[in-house]
Amino acid sequence: MSTRNVRLEEDVYERIKSEKRPDETFSETVDRLIGGRSLLDLAGILTDEEADEFRRAINESNEAGTREIDAVVTRFGGDDDS
Repeated sequence: MSTRNVRLEEDVYERIKSEKRPDETFSETVDRLIGGRSLLDLAGILTDEEADEFRRAINESNEAGTREIDAVVTRFGGDDDS
């Protein structure tokens, strides 16, 4: 595995150091603190068709939620033309 040198402000270094566990390397500490994985790790796991299906499902869910909110506002006499 390759390594990189990174410049940190002293206070940032001390904050990370204070979070370091005895059994961890500094890299492992930083990895743990930033969550370990990135959303970029998910890139390419879906086919274009699967991604389109997810987008459709999300849009339908958002639209259904909006309709439900509008119905509640109407039922309670609110003005949904904000």
